[in-house]
Amino acid sequence: MNNLLVLPMVLPLIIGVLLVFIPSYITIQRWTAFIVLAVNASISFLLLQQIVSNGIITLDFGNWEAPFGISFVGDSFAMILVLTTNLISAICVLYAAGTIGNKREKLYFYPFVLMLVAGVNGSFLTGDLFNLFVTFEVMLLASYALITLGGDKKQLQESFKYIAINVVSSSLFLIAIAYLYGLLGTLNMAHLSERIAETGQTPLLTVVSLLFLIVFSIKSGLLLYQWLPGAYSTPPTAVAALFGALLTKVGIYALFRTFTLLFYHEQQITHTIIAVMAAITIIGGCIGAIAYTNVRQIVSYNVVIAVGFILVGLAIMNVTAMEGAIYYLIHDMIVKALLFLLAGTMIYVTKSERLDEISGLIRNYPLLGWMFFITVLSLTGIPPLSGFIGKVLLGIGTIETQSYVLLALSFLSSFIVLYSLLRVFMSCFWGETIISKEDEIPLPKRHFIPSVILVALTIAVGFGVEGLAPYVKDAAATLMNPSIYIDAVLTK
Repeated sequence: MNNLLVLPMVLPLIIGVLLVFIPSYITIQRWTAFIVLAVNASISFLLLQQIVSNGIITLDFGNWEAPFGISFVGDSFAMILVLTTNLISAICVLYAAGTIGNKREKLYFYPFVLMLVAGVNGSFLTGDLFNLFVTFEVMLLASYALITLGGDKKQLQESFKYIAINVVSSSLFLIAIAYLYGLLGTLNMAHLSERIAETGQTPLLTVVSLLFLIVFSIKSGLLLYQWLPGAYSTPPTAVAALFGALLTKVGIYALFRTFTLLFYHEQQITHTIIAVMAAITIIGGCIGAIAYTNVRQIVSYNVVIAVGFILVGLAIMNVTAMEGAIYYLIHDMIVKALLFLLAGTMIYVTKSERLDEISGLIRNYPLLGWMFFITVLSLTGIPPLSGFIGKVLLGIGTIETQSYVLLALSFLSSFIVLYSLLRVFMSCFWGETIISKEDEIPLPKRHFIPSVILVALTIAVGFGVEGLAPYVKDAAATLMNPSIYIDAVLTK
C-alpha cells in the first residue's frame, strides 16, 4: 500500500510525457487525461481510508530512510487535498474537451495539465523542503505554458507579470532553503521540526521563517496578491478554473505545513504577522470584488478573499479553527472551479465580460442561472451547502481565542462576497434579455455536465459533513500535534 503513495505524482507525469508524442490524436489525449485523473482520485481515496484507519503512510525512495533520503509522507491533510485536486482536475478536463478548441489542444494542453497536477500532488506529498521546491517548479513550469497557451495579447501581458513574480519568489524560496540548511543541517521536514524543538526557535530561525512566509505568501496570494486577478482572468476558462481551484491552495498548504510543523514556537511573532496579512488580504479582496465590473475580475478577487479567510485558521492556531480551515479549503477548491466555469460559460454565450453588457440570461439559460445562484449561496456560507461548516468552525475558533477583529472581518467578507456575486447574478441573469431567440447560442451538454457535477459536489459536501468529519478531524489533529508527523516519518 505504501508504494501507491508515489502514483498521484508519477502517473500523470509519465502519461503527460507520453502524450507529448501524439499531439494530433486529440480524442486519445482527452480520454487518457481524464482516465488518469480518475484513477488518481480512486488511489487517493484508498490511501485516505488507509491513513485514517492505520495512521500516516510514508515512502522512502531507494530504501534510504528519512532524514537521509527522499521521502513522501501521506497524512490526512495532504491526502484530502490530493483527492480533491484530482477530482476537480478531471472535471476541468471534461469541460476543456468541449471548449478549449483544437488549436490549443494540439499545443499540448493535456500533457501540461497532467504535469501541473503532478506538481500539485507532489507538493502535497513531499516530506522535505528541497523537493517541495522541485515540485513547485514542476507545477509552475506547466502553469507558465498553460497561461500563455494560444498567445492572445492580454494573456501574454499578464503571463509576463505572473512568470516574473514567480521567478522572484522561487529564487527567494531557494535562498530560504539554503539558510535553513546552513542553520540546521537537514531539509527533511520531520527532522527539521525535531531539531528546532531541541534547539529552540532562535531569532535567526524566526527571520528565516519570515522569509518562508514571504515566499509562500506570494505563491498563495496572501497580501502579495496583486499578480493574481490579472493572471486568473485572462486564460481560457478551463485553465482559469484549474488555477483558481489549485494554484493558490499549494501555497496555502505550504504555509499550513511549515507554520504548524516547523515554525510554531514563536507564534506571538509569526502567527500575529499571518493574522495581519490575512486581515489585509480580506480587505483588499473585498475592495476589488466591489470595485470591478468585469465578471472574471470579480471572480478572481473572490479567490483573494478566500485566501485571507482560510489563513485566519492558521493565524488562530486552535483545533476548531484548523478544522474549519480544512473544511473551507475543500469547499473553496470545488466552488472556485465551479465559479470560473460558470463565468466562462456566461462570457461564451454573450461574448462580453462586462456587467453592463449582459442581461436577462436566465430567460435563455435557466439552468446556468440557477447553478450560479447555488454557487453564490455556497460561497456565502448558507446552510446546508459546503461553505457553511467551515465558516461556522472558523467563527467559533476566533471566539475561543478572543480574536474579535478577525471574526468581524471574516464574516464581513461573507456579506461582501454575497453582494459582489449577487450583483453579477442580478445584472447578468435578471432584466430584459439581450439575446434574441435567433441569436441564442445552443449550449451542448459538455458545457453543463462539469458544472452540474461540481454543484452536486458542493451540495454533497454540505450534507455529508458527518461522513467527512473523521478525515478532517484526523488532519487537524496531525497539524496541531507535530509529534504525530515526526514519529510517523522518523520512527521505523
